[in-house]
Amino acid sequence: MIFYFTGTGNSLYVAKQFDKKPISIPQIIGNENLTFKDDMIGIVCPVYCHIPPKMVIDFMKKAKFNTNYFYMILTYGCRHGGAAELTENIGKECGIRIDYIKNILMVDNYLPVFDMDEQKTIDKRVDEQISDALADVAARKEYIPKSTEEDREIHKTLIETTSKMPGFNNGEQILVTDKCIGCGICEKVCPVGNFYIENNRALRRKETCEFCLSCANNCPKKAITMSVMDKNPNARYRNENISLNEIIEANCRI
Repeated sequence: MIFYFTGTGNSLYVAKQFDKKPISIPQIIGNENLTFKDDMIGIVCPVYCHIPPKMVIDFMKKAKFNTNYFYMILTYGCRHGGAAELTENIGKECGIRIDYIKNILMVDNYLPVFDMDEQKTIDKRVDEQISDALADVAARKEYIPKSTEEDREIHKTLIETTSKMPGFNNGEQILVTDKCIGCGICEKVCPVGNFYIENNRALRRKETCEFCLSCANNCPKKAITMSVMDKNPNARYRNENISLNEIIEANCRI
């Protein structure tokens, strides 16, 4: 049994290598019964600011996992900032003993800083990393990478930056431009249900969100951009192995 959270398909692609039918966290987070039992249970998700998305942490707090082996696969694009150790600590706070965590380097879809056209040309040996993780989990390996001093400094700097400029990472800078045709794709791919269509224009219910950028990366007209910085407004990303319909099935809350 494996659960996942995805914005642009990276974590879904990884999750599908572990289980052909992984379970979407956005689709079940509102269920009354969040008790799960299996011999092995895993979660695959990206890291935002070096930790799992808020919804994943909320799921970990609410759910009860009855299993002999619990593992997490964390996808990231540039620096994980000690994500494994930070996530292990979050697990402890949620009453979860995590046996194994693997960081997997993939395309970084953080639009304010990275050019998606450039990112897609970099061979990050994703399948090799997944194969290593699959072998480790099959062998029930118990291992969680420890943070280095550099990781801790990077995370400390990030926390200081976001405390001064919360809009840098909380979604405030997402902007719907006049290119919007009201197609509703953003409404269907947003895992928190933040978009709605009114008068043929996409609007947001609130300024802050997970900042997963599923809306911007999946918009067919590239009508969603960043008000502060968009490295390449003409370049967007979705994992080449994942279809738009799969993202919609994973995230649609309407």
